[in-house]
Amino acid sequence: MKNDNKQVTLSKEQINSVMSLYTSGKINEAIIAIKVLNENFPNVPLLFNILGACYQSLKQFNISTKMFETAISIKPDYAEAHFNLGVILKVSGKPNLAIESYKRAISFLPAYLSAHNNLGNVLKQTGKLEEALISYQNAIDIKPDYAASHNNLGVVLRDLGRMDEAVKSYERAILINPEYYDAHNNLAVVLRKLKNLPEALLNYQRANILRPDKDFILGQILKLKKDLCIWDDLTDSLNDLIKKINNGQKVVSAFAMLGLIDNPKLQRKASEIYANQKFPKNDLLPKIKHYSGHSKIRIGYFSADFHSHATMHLMAELFECHDKNSFELIAFSFGPDKSDNWRQRVLLSFDHFIDVRLKSDKEISLLSREMEIDIAVDLKGYTKDCRPGIFAMSAAPIQVNYLGYPGTMALDYMDYLIADKVIIPEKSQKYYSEKIIYMPNSYQVNISNRNFSDDLLVRKNIGLPDKGFVFCSFNNAYKISPSTFEVWMRILKAVDHSVLWLLVSNENTVKNLKKEMEKYGINKNRLVFAKYVPIEEHLNRIKYADLFIDNLPYNAHTTSSDALRMGLPVLTCIGESFASRVAASLLNAVNLPELVTTSQEEYEALAIHLAKNPEQLKLIKDKLLKNLSSAPLYDTPLFTKHLESAYKNIYQRYHEGLEPCHIYVENSNTFIS
Repeated sequence: MKNDNKQVTLSKEQINSVMSLYTSGKINEAIIAIKVLNENFPNVPLLFNILGACYQSLKQFNISTKMFETAISIKPDYAEAHFNLGVILKVSGKPNLAIESYKRAISFLPAYLSAHNNLGNVLKQTGKLEEALISYQNAIDIKPDYAASHNNLGVVLRDLGRMDEAVKSYERAILINPEYYDAHNNLAVVLRKLKNLPEALLNYQRANILRPDKDFILGQILKLKKDLCIWDDLTDSLNDLIKKINNGQKVVSAFAMLGLIDNPKLQRKASEIYANQKFPKNDLLPKIKHYSGHSKIRIGYFSADFHSHATMHLMAELFECHDKNSFELIAFSFGPDKSDNWRQRVLLSFDHFIDVRLKSDKEISLLSREMEIDIAVDLKGYTKDCRPGIFAMSAAPIQVNYLGYPGTMALDYMDYLIADKVIIPEKSQKYYSEKIIYMPNSYQVNISNRNFSDDLLVRKNIGLPDKGFVFCSFNNAYKISPSTFEVWMRILKAVDHSVLWLLVSNENTVKNLKKEMEKYGINKNRLVFAKYVPIEEHLNRIKYADLFIDNLPYNAHTTSSDALRMGLPVLTCIGESFASRVAASLLNAVNLPELVTTSQEEYEALAIHLAKNPEQLKLIKDKLLKNLSSAPLYDTPLFTKHLESAYKNIYQRYHEGLEPCHIYVENSNTFIS
């Protein structure tokens, strides 16, 4: 019997009622209402689409996926359901399937703006940058004032190295929406890479005004101010930073923190906050299996710097010296494919050199597992182009933090940190999440012999006066603290006709340092700036300085060992944290502990004394030159032997089922755990 009163289709009021529940956040009520409607209207794709969105809000992604798939089965050309399914697939870690869903949505609705934009996002995520460009441009063609796609286009252009074009994309996004936080922040990042530091700072500051709650931006501003040597409100800013770190706020990256505050306890807390936010342990892959013993211990070195870079300038010979009968070496390179001499040199040192720059963290970690890497050594830490996400998924059963990052990564999946007793005294072990591998001399590996130019230089041709004592400090500008600079100015005042030779190329930083200098009543011409030149030329010109005066709280690291190698004494003031104790470690490894001071007052007094007593400075220089031939700092085979002993020890502990513990490598190659 026909029921003439039965409703045939959903009314507009019923749809609006359900949508109102969903949009107002009454998700469970919306689900109940939809299920009631489904009893009378079992094949309405719109209801299943809304139901999928509800379960998505509840993060019940499996049920949500089924709802969207049901909507599509009823209406195969339902573009919005294909789009929503793409969103779920992306969130569920299925980017390739998400790409297909977005493409289907677009095929049914070519002007689907959000689908083009989201497709670009997933293509970017999977490394298909050129395709992502097309998707973002398609979105912009549909809606030229769509700020999000201009911003996203800028991100891809940046990743492709097309920095000037990226700037234009971010600027268009900001022109459309002046309060667009992401565009200001991203523009700041690119301007920084382009060395336009003042404009980068302005954009960071604008972003901070728009979103002061945004993670880690305060630290970026402080780091950039230190790059520019703008110190006007630094003390108040650091006090604010300390307060916020102690409150657990996400205000500074782990790396930026190293050059701001010499406090290992605070540095660890800042690193923990940063690590938990950026690189928490990732259980996407199953627990790594226990490998059986290999005939050779498989060491994986992971880095973006297998080319002419400070890391290779230190490490290249280590790879050559490794005992190939006991160790199998695998390089995982996620940096640029440069064909310079350093790249060619290290290529010959590895059993396998794998270019993984286009692979995801998951793919790299899986590859490391497939190759059964025993010990994964991260040479980047939290420095430029780092990828801790590889290790978050356990690339190897033993994971080591070494050389690139001078501090704790504060990650429970990083087992060991390579250091020495000067860098990390036993009393300071509590400030490092890793167990410490103590090397017997210095933690820093060095190439035994370096090539350098032997051209005869004239002082005036490298910016130096014909006469007068030359102090130098060849560090990045962000390492210069106002307290150290003040000491430097007192040293210059005390030593007539002396100059300070710095390696600063940014003109704005140069101007700011000269302004600071004038505050002390010192002629700005006594500040001399070296230009950046090839490392072989730089090593040669180092010899024309008289005394290297170090920075605090972030010491000269590679620059210290370069200076010592060239016979230039380095005067340091030892601090409390890893980064502030490196120069002391290096000086001990060339038997010059007399140049390690323990206070700024002692540091200042000794610098003045040595400058005014050339006979004593000559004795120190002669001692340094005499020590170089036998100094363990430049004995790469010896360092390699000690490191291999450590590797064998931690490998053995793993196979005995023992937890990581502090390892002490002695010169006799015995171990105390």
